[in-house]
Amino acid sequence: MSRSTEGARVAGRLLHVALMLLAGVVFAYPMLFMFAAGFKPSETIFADLGSPTALIPDASWTLDNYRAMFEKGSIGSYLFNSGVVSLVTVVAGIFINSAAAFALAKLKWRGQGLALAIVIGLLIVPFEVLAIPLLLIVSKLPWIDIATGAVVVGWLDTLHVQFIPFLANAFCVFLFYQFFKDVPDELLEAARMDGAGALTIYLRVVLPVCKPVIVTAAIILFLGMWNQYLWPVMTVHTSQARTVMVGLQQFYGRTTQWGEIMAYASLITLPVLLFFLAFQKHFIRSVVGAGIKG
Repeated sequence: MSRSTEGARVAGRLLHVALMLLAGVVFAYPMLFMFAAGFKPSETIFADLGSPTALIPDASWTLDNYRAMFEKGSIGSYLFNSGVVSLVTVVAGIFINSAAAFALAKLKWRGQGLALAIVIGLLIVPFEVLAIPLLLIVSKLPWIDIATGAVVVGWLDTLHVQFIPFLANAFCVFLFYQFFKDVPDELLEAARMDGAGALTIYLRVVLPVCKPVIVTAAIILFLGMWNQYLWPVMTVHTSQARTVMVGLQQFYGRTTQWGEIMAYASLITLPVLLFFLAFQKHFIRSVVGAGIKG
């Protein structure tokens, strides 16, 4: 290999790294600015807005914004409500959507093609089209009040109204369906010859080999529920069941200090980043492990 060719390769790699770093800075800067602004008084935020010092800690950094945030808003209960809604949706949604996809991909039953067509059709229907009919339905459904044991009509102003309608997700069903189609039928036939039923095959044969798609579905479901705004605004009108995104709008109306708003936004963004980073690492390990085994 000639010296000029090797030099061109090194220059190309350096250019690639430089472009990647530049893109990373461009995409990360707004989020880094938000986190930094959460520790600054409002006047300092605007004074540093056009300089690199906007991200550099200095003597003006303080926790006063976070103290004021907890004093002015019920962010603790909002975080708890969002955590419950998101985690229940992830855990239950993975089983419901994967079970539906398994039935569509690997079982034979009448109406299977029609059911798959409905799932695919739902992918192109925006939620805004279904929001009003769904609101009318949940407002008439019965529920048992845990505190009194009495049957009440209507799911409004509750936690379960925010996740039960979204446990079945058409995109996640189709995602699992595409993965299950590639699972060899011979693997399932071997399990059937050993006396395993459909439920046993689903739980012990199919689910253990689909970790990458489980992680992908978990990320999709968690981000969708944590960032949900329209549906909670329509169905929840009291603070007891309010989630963080609606709480952000409420908090914005209670303060004029941008430092406090940035602190609130930073705090509700942090769980999303941690969840995504944790599952991203697991996803990479699952893909690498599957490649090695293959």
